[in-house]
Amino acid sequence: MRRSPQLSVEHMVQDVSTIHSLPMFYSQLSEAIDHPRSSIGDIAKIISEDMGLTARILKLANSPLFGYFSKIDSITQAVTIIGVFQVRDLALAISVMDVFKGIPEDLVNMERFWKHSVAVGLAARLLATSQREANVERFFVAGILHDIGRLVMYVRVPDLCLELLEESRATGGLLYRAEREKFSFDHAEVGGELLRRWKIPPSVGEPVGCHHDCRKASQYPRESSILHFADIMAHAMQFGNSGEIFVPELDDSVWERLQLSCFFLPTLAAQMDAAFAQTVSVLFGSEDGAR
Repeated sequence: MRRSPQLSVEHMVQDVSTIHSLPMFYSQLSEAIDHPRSSIGDIAKIISEDMGLTARILKLANSPLFGYFSKIDSITQAVTIIGVFQVRDLALAISVMDVFKGIPEDLVNMERFWKHSVAVGLAARLLATSQREANVERFFVAGILHDIGRLVMYVRVPDLCLELLEESRATGGLLYRAEREKFSFDHAEVGGELLRRWKIPPSVGEPVGCHHDCRKASQYPRESSILHFADIMAHAMQFGNSGEIFVPELDDSVWERLQLSCFFLPTLAAQMDAAFAQTVSVLFGSEDGAR
C-alpha cells in the first residue's frame, strides 16, 4: 500500500474549527475553574444552561456505574460530590457525542461508534477501579474519546478512509495498522493531537493518543495501558464498532504492567455487561442497550 506523504497528524487537525470545534462551554468552564474567585455555583450555572446535558450528567451520576449512596439532584451537588474537574470532563465527553454529524453511513454507523466508545469507557473505569487508580472518571472520559481521531479522519479524508475500510475487510488486517501503512500514523495519534489542541488534560489526551502503542506514553503509561486493554475487551465482547472489525492484539507489556489475572476477566466482562445497557440508555436517551 502506498503512503500519503503529503498528509500528517498536524494536517488532519489543523484549522480544527473548520472540522469540529471544542464545545464552547468547555472553554467557559475551564476559565471559570481557573479563576480564583469562581464558586461552585458559578461553575454549575455554566453547565446548567444546557438542560439536555444537565439531565444526562445527573442521570449518569445517579446510575449504578458511579454508585453514590445519596441521590444527586442538582449540578451543584454533582460538582460537590464528584468533583469540579470530573464533572467538567464528563460534560465534555457527553457533549462531543453531539458534535460529529453527517458522516456517511458507509464509513461509520454513529450509534455503533458511540456504543463502542461507551463500552471502552466502562471497561477502562472498571479496570482503573480494580487497579485502585485515583479519579476513575478520567478513564471513562478517555474511553469515550479514544477513537475521536477516526472521526476526524472520516471528515478530512473520507475517500481514503473508505479505501482502507474495504481493504481491511477484504484482507482481514487490522484497520489501525492499515492507517499506519497508508499515512505513517493512525487514528489514535490524530485523536491525541486533537485533544492536545483542545487543551484537554494530558492524563486523558496521552492515553487516547497512545492506546495502540503504549510504549509511546511518556507521562501516563498506566493510563494508556488500561485504555489499550479496555479497547480490546470492548472489541472482544462486540460492543458497538468504530470501523475495526477484528480484535486488536494485546501488547504483552500491558499485561505485565497491569499485573492482571486471567481469573479477573470473567468478572470484568460481567460488570461491563451489567452496566452497558443502562449507561447507553442514560447517554442516548434510549432504552435500547443492544450492541
